[in-house]
Amino acid sequence: MDACIQPVCEKCQNSIQEHEWTKLQNVNATLGDYRNETRRCNASQKNARDIIDSDPKTSCMNKSRSIHEEIKQLTDHSQEIREDVGLFGLEGLMNWFGLGGWDSGDSVSELREWRPVIYRKCTDTLWLLLFFLFWAGLMFITGYAVMAGAAERLVLGYDSFGNICGRKNTPVKGAPLSGQDMTNKKYVFFLNSCSLETPNLKISSVSLCVSSCPQEQLNSLEDLQSFARNNGSCLCIYNLNISSYTLNPKAAELCPALPVPPSKSFPLFNRCVPQNPECYSKYASVLIRMVNEMDVFHRILSGILAGRDTVIGLSVLALAFSFILVLAFRFIRTLLVHTLIALVVFGLLFVSGVLWWLYYDYKNDPSTELETEKENVKFLLGYAIFSTIVTVILISLIVVLRKRLQFTIQLFRIVGKIIGRIPFLLFQPLWTFLILIVFWVFWVAVLLSLGTAGTAQTTPGGQVEYRALSGISYMAWYHFVGLIWTSEFILACQQMTIAGAVVTCYFNRNKNIPPPHPVLSSISVLFCHHLGTAVKGSLLITILRIPRIVLLYLYNILEQKESACAKCLFKCCFCWFWSQESCLRYFNQHAYTTTAINGTSFCMSAKDAVSIFAKSSAKLASISCFGDFMLFLGKVFVVCFTVFGGLMAFNYHRELQAWVVPLLLIGFFAYLMSHSFLSVFEVTADAMFLCFAIDMETNDGSEEKPYFVDQELLTFVSQSNKLTEGQRHRSTRPFQDNEDGTELQPMT
Repeated sequence: MDACIQPVCEKCQNSIQEHEWTKLQNVNATLGDYRNETRRCNASQKNARDIIDSDPKTSCMNKSRSIHEEIKQLTDHSQEIREDVGLFGLEGLMNWFGLGGWDSGDSVSELREWRPVIYRKCTDTLWLLLFFLFWAGLMFITGYAVMAGAAERLVLGYDSFGNICGRKNTPVKGAPLSGQDMTNKKYVFFLNSCSLETPNLKISSVSLCVSSCPQEQLNSLEDLQSFARNNGSCLCIYNLNISSYTLNPKAAELCPALPVPPSKSFPLFNRCVPQNPECYSKYASVLIRMVNEMDVFHRILSGILAGRDTVIGLSVLALAFSFILVLAFRFIRTLLVHTLIALVVFGLLFVSGVLWWLYYDYKNDPSTELETEKENVKFLLGYAIFSTIVTVILISLIVVLRKRLQFTIQLFRIVGKIIGRIPFLLFQPLWTFLILIVFWVFWVAVLLSLGTAGTAQTTPGGQVEYRALSGISYMAWYHFVGLIWTSEFILACQQMTIAGAVVTCYFNRNKNIPPPHPVLSSISVLFCHHLGTAVKGSLLITILRIPRIVLLYLYNILEQKESACAKCLFKCCFCWFWSQESCLRYFNQHAYTTTAINGTSFCMSAKDAVSIFAKSSAKLASISCFGDFMLFLGKVFVVCFTVFGGLMAFNYHRELQAWVVPLLLIGFFAYLMSHSFLSVFEVTADAMFLCFAIDMETNDGSEEKPYFVDQELLTFVSQSNKLTEGQRHRSTRPFQDNEDGTELQPMT
């Protein structure tokens, strides 16, 4: 017994039935003797392999097989004794003190034979608990944002008395003019629009909610009264009746400064902007200065809210494109592949050209005064350069790999055949997409409420001011991490669900009769056993993505210092983290598939997947990689045409909109949607090849150990000259015990 758990066992030894404890020790000692004899026999077998090449079934190997059978019987007997001993046995003590995952070199567990889809245990439970704790923090932030925030203030505007324009309001203590119904009063009107001042980023002039802006100049109180009666829009303080405009001696203080210039409603902030050249220049300069000095966080929120209809519409467009591509890949033909490649090339060239044209147009626009407009120009240049580089790289890869198009068509036909056996896999991305949409809507709603969180405080004159709460920026960063982690977790659950269904069908002897409900069975296994594995894999992706975001944030802050060395260093670090994330994402997917096969933890599954691929032919891995490249072209197709729609939509709405952020969100959402749908084929192909590699590693095609592989897939790989190296490797591999061809030996 190991020294690290000896003290624990001594404390509980008095409570154990002595005869059971003695039996357990005897069995463990016997197992140790057999284990040593097995090792000596395997060593003799290894030394004699070169000499006895013609007859691999030597007496030593037969002895090894008999020893394995006896060890298996003793292991079952040992397990019965452990169950009788219960909590106070050795294994119970280890589990009780959190040492269930500990395993010494002489542990019986290393003799366990893995069985596809059969052996199951809960994996990475501590990481699942960490995820629950993280979401508890998100729920706290959500409650705080709902109680303290008001997202409507950001986009609808509000008056000086705490009333949000365009909706009903609740009274504010100490403000008698608050709590009014402003449903029909959607525009903010300033009483002194020609001489605004902004001390501490606050407009000093009294503002009101009005139903319409004055289209003509009003020169007297009589004109104000006539405008109010004819248009129903009162431009004086709320408690002043229309009939008192000309009678009240304080009307000059309670009504706007005369003359009132003609104004026009502004689309974004719902402000009445004066059209008089002199007043407009003063008003615009104040508004420009105020918007430019706003926090970037609030400008981004304003841009999101302003383009919310466009973002939603283009997200639906991306959904339609993704669904069409899924159906196209399901019934793929040669003409369809060539059409897709042509559309991708056209989309890349067209989007790059439009970005460069918009950059030139905005750069030479003399009206570019706002910081948001300058940001548009700057981001357009970045988008154009990035799009051009991606276009050149992808077109070059398409030219180089054009001779393997027919090979790709055969690959997707095989994948389509597997999906045909599990037709509900095509609906899996739809559920994932709906879950992502619900989460994103929830996330944006909390973000908007969090960005407008503030306390209402009244002034001596009965007006209301909102003061921002402390700690909001830290909550926003925590909330942003929640967006990345949860989105990656949802996608990881989809990958594990698809992989589990494919594994269930692959390791099925009768290919004509697929297992019943493989998708539901895979979902059940995921939620009952492997949620922690999905959490751990998605957390690793999040950990690598956060430094990229921090580097991008610091790069934007330090950009004005114009240090070439610093910029180069930031870009190198950014590219390094991106490459690490891409590699980790690739290994994550294979780790999920291995977990679906063997029921092991994330780290063990990743190690096993790497071990299997290392033993397989490098050309076998290239099959999957080339299929992934074609799927990536499909994602590029969706992103290109969705972003093009966004460019055309936002180009016609230039009024004070930081539309580069909504455009970036549109591209991000389009990629996630297309990835969510097309990952059905990606995960299916990768899981199929991983199962194939494990099948080739474990079985030899004999009657005792027949292959699970479908004959069509085996022929496809053989024709591609990918099976030769694996066969040579298996001919020199030592004997592996497998009684019925269904059990997988531990991969070490």
